[in-house]
Amino acid sequence: MAGVDMDPEVARRLFEEGATLVLLGVPEGTELGIDYKSWKVGPRFRGIKMIPPGLHFLHFCSANLPSCGGETGPKTGVFLTLKPREVLLANWDPKEEDLDFSASQNHEEVSRVRAGLQDLDPFLGPYPYDVLRKWVSLTDRLTQELAVNLQPISGRVCAFSDVIPELQLKHTKDREEQNLPRNDVECQSMKEGLERLPRMKPREGTELRFSHIPRQTYPPGAPPELITKCSMDLSYALESLLDKNHKEHPLNVLGELQFAFVCFVIGNVYEGFEHWKSLLALLCRSEETMRERKDLYLGLIAVLYHQLGEIPPDFFVDIVSQNNFLTSTLQDFFQFACGSGVDGTLRKRAEKFKAHLTKKFRWDFEADLEDCAPVVVDLPTGGSA
Repeated sequence: MAGVDMDPEVARRLFEEGATLVLLGVPEGTELGIDYKSWKVGPRFRGIKMIPPGLHFLHFCSANLPSCGGETGPKTGVFLTLKPREVLLANWDPKEEDLDFSASQNHEEVSRVRAGLQDLDPFLGPYPYDVLRKWVSLTDRLTQELAVNLQPISGRVCAFSDVIPELQLKHTKDREEQNLPRNDVECQSMKEGLERLPRMKPREGTELRFSHIPRQTYPPGAPPELITKCSMDLSYALESLLDKNHKEHPLNVLGELQFAFVCFVIGNVYEGFEHWKSLLALLCRSEETMRERKDLYLGLIAVLYHQLGEIPPDFFVDIVSQNNFLTSTLQDFFQFACGSGVDGTLRKRAEKFKAHLTKKFRWDFEADLEDCAPVVVDLPTGGSA
């Protein structure tokens, strides 16, 4: 880990108030990082010092795994909330290829490590202060309580889910009882072959615990005209989600949006992107809620401003621009935000954000988005819309 240049006064304050992660036995070559930065672990590495108090995301990938053909293994992440001057101790478990934090429960061991910090100091890398502002801007709505509630019960955010079969079908008669094709008969098509594969589910305790996005966007027993209205304005579905998951603190839904973003962009968890996309669509297409919850939508603009500012440009081409998801979703948002009954401050903030995105990404939110091609403002000479 390379040193980080920072203001001497900031360095002194972090040295005195910062937390320390003592990570013993991490194999050389392991990719390890905290928040928005990562490194290859060297032979002298023993942990990270001068960590600003607060919420952080520690992530790591085992190196040269035989099970992965000698390549780096899948990423694992842990959300940690650190107190001023706290010393958190973990030992590498080679069997599980994971960090074991149980040593931090041994007060005598922690006291011994704390007493020897001065000798350990040359082997501790400083927190990458240059990414702190970026990290805080991406997690300012994410509290410790919310992170604990959203992360798996296991406490590990894994890039690849630990899955098991939904049903233990050991014998042919078990498959017949489930009306599934028999394994001892030759497949006649790819579809049939896929149907023979067991349905999988995450191992209990390893799944992310996101809020459930309602599939039904209208109240039970709603007449046709209300079903149509609730299909165009998703406020009923959004309010149902807020009432069920964030009743006491509705703005926590923005923290959930940040949690999903961090899990995907830093933790490489694709499920995080899927939830971010679904939650964003729900927020952006809820016109009535937008009129009634000004603070929620002022906060959403701030969250999106920082998130979209950190995504690599090619990310939009590869993932976000699929089916024009982001441009079409934000087009609906800007249309609702400029509608009647919307708070003037929110309307002005939305117009400013729209101009910012149009300039930065060359998106045209006034265009017809019926086709699936990415929409940009500038067209080649002789081109057509």
